[in-house]
Amino acid sequence: MDLGLKGRTALVTGGSRGLGKAICMSLAQEGANIAINYKNNIEKADLLASEIKDRYGVSAITVQGNIDCQEDVKRIFRKVSDQFPGMDILVNNAGICPVSMVKDMTLEEWDSVIRTNLTGTFLTCREMVNSLIIRGIPGNIVNIASQAAYNGSKTGKSHYSASKGGVVSFTLSLAKEVAQYGIKVNAVAPGMIYTEMTADTLDKNMERYKKEIPLGRIADREEVARVVAFLASEASSYMTGTTVDVSGGIIGR
Repeated sequence: MDLGLKGRTALVTGGSRGLGKAICMSLAQEGANIAINYKNNIEKADLLASEIKDRYGVSAITVQGNIDCQEDVKRIFRKVSDQFPGMDILVNNAGICPVSMVKDMTLEEWDSVIRTNLTGTFLTCREMVNSLIIRGIPGNIVNIASQAAYNGSKTGKSHYSASKGGVVSFTLSLAKEVAQYGIKVNAVAPGMIYTEMTADTLDKNMERYKKEIPLGRIADREEVARVVAFLASEASSYMTGTTVDVSGGIIGR
């Protein structure tokens, strides 16, 4: 299926590694130009940009910035807009998932997760929505939630679960606000994926996690990335405000 992404431009936050990298590759494979946001590792981001350009023949740039910082977000969007005036896709992938039981959790740990995963999503969505409205063009926003938004956690990730539950609710509310402008806002709720962020946990508990997943295996990053590409495209033209379950059956909704 041709998703109709040729010539469009996507900004992917946290796009230099893990699921973000797979999302960048999937969108580029469909013909979209890519702006790769990263926080610290410029080498990985630059390497990915080169790979995207060489493999798919689209344009790709890197842009550093911390998405939980309002000034950084504004700067990110200025740089991307200078390179790609028609930028019309935002994928909110950047996130953190430290481990701490509530009884031991500091306020600083709680605030850090909420600020990155939820406030960062708000800041980038606000900037994107205003940019699209000012330019008078439609667009697509895809937020990365998690199965933990629905199922919670018993392994020290309650702050992460809370932040992703907020992403689900925020996605629905924002979608209703901006539908009148032709802006569609959806989310994806992945289950367990083997990435840099989950490697330690999965390496120690792989068989237990597989038993909890009805499909009996951990997801490939590309399986989730393809759903993101679908939601970023006109193939999902009558979808907004929804969170798509890509959990291998864990959520079942």
